[in-house]
Amino acid sequence: MKIALIGYGKMGKAIEAIALERGHEIVLKIDLGNTEEFTPENLQQADVAIEFTGPHTAFENLVKLIRFGVPVVSGSTGWLEKMPELLQLINQHDGAFLYASNFSIGVNLFFELNKKLAALMHGHADYSVSLEEIHHTEKKDAPSGTAITLAEQVMDVYTEKTTWVNDVLPREGELLITSKRIDPAPGTHTITYSSDIDDISITHIAHNRKGFALGAVLAAEFINDKKGVFTMKDVLAL
Repeated sequence: MKIALIGYGKMGKAIEAIALERGHEIVLKIDLGNTEEFTPENLQQADVAIEFTGPHTAFENLVKLIRFGVPVVSGSTGWLEKMPELLQLINQHDGAFLYASNFSIGVNLFFELNKKLAALMHGHADYSVSLEEIHHTEKKDAPSGTAITLAEQVMDVYTEKTTWVNDVLPREGELLITSKRIDPAPGTHTITYSSDIDDISITHIAHNRKGFALGAVLAAEFINDKKGVFTMKDVLAL
């Protein structure tokens, strides 16, 4: 499979290493220093694009890729308020798109565990729920996309909580997400249920970026030659 990497930072390099290990070819690498090469002609070489950039450039990149007719795997966060607009574009162009806030197989299993624990805990009013996420200091957005996904899953069960808040004292109806930036943490996410008697917590700790990179490459393998919109639940058959 021929892959275009849109974003060639730490994640892009980790994805490249895993892709090459799995016998794929990187035909294009786009980063801040060579954006002029982000053209339809260059992208015609690729079977699929993997896009990991920043919150200020991701949406524009995705629009270009969909218009250029390239199947896209994206892990960029901080742009999701524009998802309806992108989905409309994908439908118009009969495109292929797979988004995940986190591509780690372990995290996606953790998502399922989070939903089950929330369902178990909701009937016990003595416990209050909160989330914490820790990432490296170069991460540009807070809270992380993974933390937002976890919070939304909790709120699907705790319907009395209508929104999440970040690093402020929560009011009634708000779910607290605490964000910490500590090097060299690739990513730690904890959901805690606290009472006067005890605490119950589940935690996922990433030791490195390999899990994220492997998941992104598996997603690219899955979406190649497909049309439509997918998630990691489709890739992992969860």
